[in-house]
Amino acid sequence: MSYAFHLLAAFSIAAMLAMSINLIVGYCGRVTLAHASFMAIGAYTYALASLTLGWSFGPATVSAIATSAIASLFLSLPARRFKGDQFFLLTLVFQVVVFNLVRNWGSPDAPFGSIENLTNGPYGIAGVPRPQLLGVMFSTDWSRAILALSVATGCATLCWVVLSAPLGRLLKAARDDELAARSLGKDVDGARARAFAISCGIAGAAGAVYASHVTYVDPSLASLDESVLLLCTILIGGSGNRLAGSLAGAMTWLAIPELLRLFRVPGADASNIRLLLFGVLLMVIIHLRPQGIAGAYRIE
Repeated sequence: MSYAFHLLAAFSIAAMLAMSINLIVGYCGRVTLAHASFMAIGAYTYALASLTLGWSFGPATVSAIATSAIASLFLSLPARRFKGDQFFLLTLVFQVVVFNLVRNWGSPDAPFGSIENLTNGPYGIAGVPRPQLLGVMFSTDWSRAILALSVATGCATLCWVVLSAPLGRLLKAARDDELAARSLGKDVDGARARAFAISCGIAGAAGAVYASHVTYVDPSLASLDESVLLLCTILIGGSGNRLAGSLAGAMTWLAIPELLRLFRVPGADASNIRLLLFGVLLMVIIHLRPQGIAGAYRIE
């Protein structure tokens, strides 16, 4: 039964990540390779706030969301000038910078949490406290799964409201014909900046939930492989859809590793086979259903 609750928590985290990257890819029309970085920023912020400051789940998660949203400015502000391949390369640079920061910002001679040893380098941060909210300790598998599902439901509601509001319609209009949207006097850059902040904030929330569930964070969260998988997830599930494409992508993200576990693939090979299967599935989707499993058709 605990395995089922673990899957529920993993699906909730994957759904949050898929919903967040859908805002950038599906509605802002920008392809990013840096989204795992914002999850890592949220996870590390949560771990540091809970371990060094003693904050409970609520304040630590809010700090993770705020930090990731502020970090989104490093992409949303340059996005005003850089488009297409230029923006894609910019996200790749940001991804590399964040990964190297969390991997190398450590010193064995300095105490953890100090400015010299903020992330504990390649060893990561272990012993992240279990979530505690309003005096309630979420120490069991089922309680943490319900907590993760609750946070994911809140993020889904936020995405639904935002994308149903004028902001969502403006993002779609600018994605399909940016010149026409600007000619009507719409603040396209401001709308995209808000969408980036919401997207990265949700990714930070996913990182916080992950850190509290696993109780360990390490630099692999910010690896390029994870960003590529996240991009494949929304492309396979379908971008430009309020929720269905994100949920379909999250199911795919969760199903492939579980299939490898079912066939007893050794752990040393499973990660490489996982990337290979995602690549094959992405090529099939691109040829047979370019809009994704549950994606919306787009005006080209």
